[in-house]
Amino acid sequence: MNILVTGAAGFIGSHLSERLVDLGHSVRGLDCFTDYYSVALKELNAEQVREKGVEFLRLDLAEDDLTAAVRGIDVVYHAAAQPGISATTPFDTYLKNNVTATYRLLEAVRTAPTFQGLINVSTSSVYGADASGDETTEPRPTSYYGVTKLAAEQLALAYTRDRGLPICSLRLFSVYGPRERPDKLYSKLIRCILEDEPFPLYRGSEHHRRSYTYVSDALDGLVAALRNFESSVGEIFNIGTDVTHTTGEAIETVQSVVGEQATIETAPPRPGDQLKTHADIEKARRLLGYDPTTPLREGIEEMVAWYEQHIRGREALQNDLSS
Repeated sequence: MNILVTGAAGFIGSHLSERLVDLGHSVRGLDCFTDYYSVALKELNAEQVREKGVEFLRLDLAEDDLTAAVRGIDVVYHAAAQPGISATTPFDTYLKNNVTATYRLLEAVRTAPTFQGLINVSTSSVYGADASGDETTEPRPTSYYGVTKLAAEQLALAYTRDRGLPICSLRLFSVYGPRERPDKLYSKLIRCILEDEPFPLYRGSEHHRRSYTYVSDALDGLVAALRNFESSVGEIFNIGTDVTHTTGEAIETVQSVVGEQATIETAPPRPGDQLKTHADIEKARRLLGYDPTTPLREGIEEMVAWYEQHIRGREALQNDLSS
């Protein structure tokens, strides 16, 4: 198949692009390289993705002409988004990169002659502070990110309900792994320990509980949706591990793998943060055959090895990730 992956220079999008190539698909990647986090890291991701044979386009979904991007494409994975819950990121940025971008992509594929379906990459943040129910649970997002990702998801599914466009949406739970955003827990903690920097821990967050899902397990769910696409159209699936850990347990695991202790500095609580995520994946197991298997320690070992191989010793990139 000819597949377009949006957000292909990002964490999940880059891994997804490579997985699809390995499965024999022809992949076109699209990204606009926003500066929400290190553009240098995105450039590194994109370089590695290109080496796998992925065609790469630098386009802004919310502003640029998307005709060439969707030409000849059979399936779209929409992974591009404005992530995070940073207090310094204005609502208009989330609106543009999550809602407007999704609308313009939908309009572009709606009339594309070869288009067969779109898989929307959503998030457990749509559920709000407690993300532990199944897909029928009422969404109660607590952040601009969660609100606009829910709007984008429902906009996409509205095109299915009203116009018959074949679309499904996957809500991913706390995905981690190599290439993860530098502001996320594991990537920041690993860097702070290895580079002997203090690690800021939001007050009370050590008690937060998460379904930390290794990236390869998340990809298994994304690929399973394509493999079972006819039965997935119009559906929402939770994708994550149903094993949970507290942030405190996660920090202990990283310290054990690295073999050093972190220097913890307590920071004020973060508004909009999720208190609990616990992926109910019964539906994905039943309909997609989804079965995540990666234990937390194994995933952390892969992250540490990746940092040592691709980041450590590259001073300019290290400085960029620290900023």
